[in-house]
Amino acid sequence: MALATSSCGGSAASTSTLARGATSTAPRSKRLAKARAEPARAATLVYRSRYQLPAPLKDPAFTGLGAARFALLGGLDSSEVSSSGIEVADLHGVRNAASLPLAQHDAQAAELGGVVYVFGGGSATELDHIVSFDPASGAVHTVGALPHAQSDVAVTEAGGTAYVIGGYDGTNWLNTILAWRPGSPVRVAGQLPVGLRYAAATAVGGRVLIIGGSTPTSASDAIYSFDPATGQVRKLGRLPQPITHASAATLGSFAYLVGGRGDSLGSQTATVWSIDPRTGAVAVAGRLPEPRSDTASIPINGTIVVAGGLAPATTVAGVGQLVPTRAP
Repeated sequence: MALATSSCGGSAASTSTLARGATSTAPRSKRLAKARAEPARAATLVYRSRYQLPAPLKDPAFTGLGAARFALLGGLDSSEVSSSGIEVADLHGVRNAASLPLAQHDAQAAELGGVVYVFGGGSATELDHIVSFDPASGAVHTVGALPHAQSDVAVTEAGGTAYVIGGYDGTNWLNTILAWRPGSPVRVAGQLPVGLRYAAATAVGGRVLIIGGSTPTSASDAIYSFDPATGQVRKLGRLPQPITHASAATLGSFAYLVGGRGDSLGSQTATVWSIDPRTGAVAVAGRLPEPRSDTASIPINGTIVVAGGLAPATTVAGVGQLVPTRAP
């Protein structure tokens, strides 16, 4: 239409200008089309140390809080004793603290509407509570209960709903995916093909990826994709090796699995894996400074903050960042 209009105008100058414009925009259009056609690439991540927590900590519940902050709730100290501590931290250090109703570990958390919710966990026995923590006021309340007491769960948030995945009720490995949001009852949203403890989970591309974990017989190498809209679970792919006690975070359009271990307590890995949620393809994306399991991994400002964890010989207090050298 533009070329036809210029011809009707009868101006040689205008025709020449538009012709030059058409010539200059064509390559740009081809570049844009090519960029759209090319698949996204995972980031390459480099670890940078930030600071030390007040004490070594492994297996806390964790979640991001916005404004480059995150929360660590409960966990185990270097003597394998459960903690009731809540630490609110940023990229420079721990800023304030509060306490859970009781010391616990093996729980996980999600942030919904600016409030942190902790699901289940273990203390003297497995717990069924849902505990809220308001970072603005420091208030802590028990606000609900799960259908069963369960520890060793994975939790992630998607679309304003927390999904509580797998776990252990003291006897059984659980295969349920529970959904909960404030003001609504807990419901069963899906089922895994096998009972699973200590899995890693993260939401990406409208799905929830459930990665690794421990089955009743051994550590798992399975990557499952759960669709919250339909409740369907499908096996998306496999890890290069069975991994349990890892954590996961999302950057861009990829999921990243941080550390973890195999069946034996001292078999930690330092590898960070990228996972393509469309194909299940897995690749090495980076490395931690030492092998580590039971970490907190939180996406903040286009990086992944990694806090605490268990190295083969000691519980870790370090906080660092996995920083992309190539953007996702």
